Amino acid sequence: MATNNMNMDGMMLFEQPFARQVPYENYRKVFRTSQKNIEKELGALQSTANDLMKRARAGEGSPEEALKAVEGMVKRTETLKRKLIYKNASGLPTLSVTRERLEHLSTVESITSANGPEFARWADTRLDRWLVDWALRNGKEKTARSIARERGIETFFSDIRRIENALTRQSCTEALAWCSENKAALRKVKNPLEFDLRLQEFIELSRIRNLMEAIAYQKKYLIQWQDTHSAQINQAAALLAYTPATAFGPYKALEDMAARNDGIVTCPRTGERCDFENLRKVFVS
Repeated sequence: MATNNMNMDGMMLFEQPFARQVPYENYRKVFRTSQKNIEKELGALQSTANDLMKRARAGEGSPEEALKAVEGMVKRTETLKRKLIYKNASGLPTLSVTRERLEHLSTVESITSANGPEFARWADTRLDRWLVDWALRNGKEKTARSIARERGIETFFSDIRRIENALTRQSCTEALAWCSENKAALRKVKNPLEFDLRLQEFIELSRIRNLMEAIAYQKKYLIQWQDTHSAQINQAAALLAYTPATAFGPYKALEDMAARNDGIVTCPRTGERCDFENLRKVFVS
């Protein structure tokens, strides 16, 4: 016999990662960063204040030196305030998403039958979100975007859109910041995105022949990946010695392909064709 009863416990169990776990992790990152900034700056302020009191009691230092130290403390406090305001604003999208998800969950509490149209609409929205999440986790970004755009749930893509826009401007800064925030998760799944981005920045420095900065960048950011990505690092390091005019072998492969095809090159992985003159190597996960 069919039943119209709602299994609320079962539904909440499935919704828990969306409604609680993911937003909680985002807020935890914001809180952790704010906490580090506060501890660092307040520690420095306390140290300066203690030093001022010690010097004053000993009759050391001039009023001008004390005033300069106090002005420095004020500047540090103002800098801390700006950082905290920025971090608070960075948590607002998470707050908005959390509110939407909780409102979505609260809607089902007023539905009494699993066979009614209200529950069907609610379940459709839930399924859409699951599909978008699954598609993103499995690299099917176009499918995820299409579903999200059609169903009006494009908040899934706020971070992705911001990072993509930065990469389009040939900047890896936003993507590297995301990698830093999610370092533990990337390490857990052995995702090399951070290395790919670091390698990209090294390639760009070599391309514009800023060799001293490229060498310093390699020592600072790429050496730590030597055990797992030595072949790629060694291959990229050759860019320090070979300019586009003198390159050969794998360093000249795209140039040769462009010469044979009226300036057009084809990506061996995706099959995408583009103008070699406008080509930039960009990693997008």
